[in-house]
Amino acid sequence: MTGPVKDGGSWQQRCGDGFAREDFDIDFDKRQVTCPPGKTSGNRLELPSQAPHTLVRFDKLYCDACPDRERCTRSGEGRSINFLSRHLHERQQTNRARQQDPQWLCTYGPRAGVEGTMSEIVNGHAGRHCRYRGQAKTHVQQVPTAIAINLERLDAHESPEHRPRQLTAFQGYLVKHGYSIPPVVARQELMAISVSPRSASGSCATCAAMS
Repeated sequence: MTGPVKDGGSWQQRCGDGFAREDFDIDFDKRQVTCPPGKTSGNRLELPSQAPHTLVRFDKLYCDACPDRERCTRSGEGRSINFLSRHLHERQQTNRARQQDPQWLCTYGPRAGVEGTMSEIVNGHAGRHCRYRGQAKTHVQQVPTAIAINLERLDAHESPEHRPRQLTAFQGYLVKHGYSIPPVVARQELMAISVSPRSASGSCATCAAMS
């Protein structure tokens, strides 16, 4: 299974010029951590409640006198960071670097398409709720919902040469006599059907429903 490793998400990382955990130099051999301005701390805590993380705290005296304190911590105490054990930390760093490779993005692409289809079925079409009992009746809902999703995607990818459909005789009659044309409800009715798909092994929703 291929998936991205998320960033830390700390406020230091979000602001752009702060000192995030990735900016600290972690020396596993010497069991110490060095901050960007060059101060070193060996105050390590390996609490069972935070396993497999290790907590390192910097001395408050160092942090109070540091000119870059505002970029590093908002705590009244010194800066503290936590990180995974050595083999997990190194694997995480390797995976973060690997996911910048175009080849990795190509490998991850199919999974993103499958998850996008599943998310669309579940969140956009109430795919986890079924109106009927029994697999046979449930499958009857799967197929129209999959068709509706594919119609929705086709509608979003119309070619520049696409020409709108001409009015039917009944629609022309309504326009001629000053009546408004009813909206096209066929696709909306299909999309409104609640379905719980059995599988979504590909990005095509119809294939997922028919399997």
